[in-house]
Amino acid sequence: MAGAAAPGDWTQFRGPGGLGKAENAKNLPDKWDSKKNIVWKQELPGAGGSSPIITGDKVFVTCYSGYGESIEEPGDKEDLMRQLVCLDRKSGKILWQEKFKPKQPESDYKGSNNTRHGFASSTPVTDGKHLYFFFGLSGVYCYDLNGKELWKKDVGEGTHGWGCGTSLLLYKDLLIVNASVESQKLIALNKSNGKTVWEVEDVNKCWGSPMLVDVGGRQELVLSIPDSGKPSGDSKKSGDSKKKSRRKKGGGASTSKIRGFDPATGKELWRCEGPPDGYLCPSVVSHDGVVYTIGARQNTAIAVRAGGKGDVTGTHLLWKQKIGSNVTSPVYHEGYIYFVQEKDRKAICLDAKTGETVFEEGLEDIDGLIYASVLLADGKLYAPSQDAGTVVFEAKPKFKLLAVNKFQDDKSRVNACIAVSNNQLIMRTDKAIYCIGSK
Repeated sequence: MAGAAAPGDWTQFRGPGGLGKAENAKNLPDKWDSKKNIVWKQELPGAGGSSPIITGDKVFVTCYSGYGESIEEPGDKEDLMRQLVCLDRKSGKILWQEKFKPKQPESDYKGSNNTRHGFASSTPVTDGKHLYFFFGLSGVYCYDLNGKELWKKDVGEGTHGWGCGTSLLLYKDLLIVNASVESQKLIALNKSNGKTVWEVEDVNKCWGSPMLVDVGGRQELVLSIPDSGKPSGDSKKSGDSKKKSRRKKGGGASTSKIRGFDPATGKELWRCEGPPDGYLCPSVVSHDGVVYTIGARQNTAIAVRAGGKGDVTGTHLLWKQKIGSNVTSPVYHEGYIYFVQEKDRKAICLDAKTGETVFEEGLEDIDGLIYASVLLADGKLYAPSQDAGTVVFEAKPKFKLLAVNKFQDDKSRVNACIAVSNNQLIMRTDKAIYCIGSK
């Protein structure tokens, strides 16, 4: 039901179904540099951790500038600007761009974590007619593909030192937003006018993006959420409450729940024991009705069968293993789960049926963090590191490193996932966006 995009389209975070894979891609390069296998390159007006999306002959990506571009000299927060950029898919030429003066006070650019994210970390989504993008405190926007604003919606006033990084999801006529930072809510908006349709409260310290899971001829909305300790309850039908919400400081639960919702109403269908921590970043993936999630500082991996009712920990939890990743999301391929561990810089493969570790290989050529989630395409796995190039290894249960690719003339940070379009890779850094592949 999640379907597959057209060969040239990559319309949301991690591509079709949010699964992080391009199943039909062929002849993708495993090696590149600043000149080799570069079809085009376009300088961007600002940095960002958001991934590019593609629909038809257009590429869209968000950026920020003016503040937080340098750890040593972050600048004045009042100078912060955000940009939405539209590029020509064939040439990379910028067709149009919009600038946005953000609502203040934004989160401060300080410490170690916010300096790794920035202020444009949410990947847009498109239905092929309209473009939807999220700038946290500044709200959710709907544009047409020619750059005309159609509506804007605030989803809360909270900020966090780790920034805002959840990506948007479309379900039929709904646009679903994880506004955990802004209002501690999961919110569904009418995609035509931005009016609130339903809300789920107590979505606390959750930086994962909501995903749709195909199960039993229908779809469920699944998100791994730290448990606030409050009764779950049903969602609230909303007439656009004007109540303002400010992010609470401190605290945080020590447990979490993988929760399944009816995407049409927001009603909770089931919940299962999740990774044991008070915050979560990775998004779930699924295959044949089984949800796979990893997460948090204790590095836990879990598989649970969707489609249950109530607390399904005792009936639908298939396995739980003490291995995982705090930031990156996994991918499923031919009976195996692959991901990269961001801090220890390991490539990991698990048996999808049992959760047993198949391999856990250190990436010796990578010195630094890996925050971008792995991409599966053309039998290969692509994992961009922040500062030391993109790791490419075989999508097989026996580890084989194929390459570590670097741009010699672009040493800027990389936090974005790679997109796939027409058998080419579309990759952004803080400095530029690239089309990689055969010309």
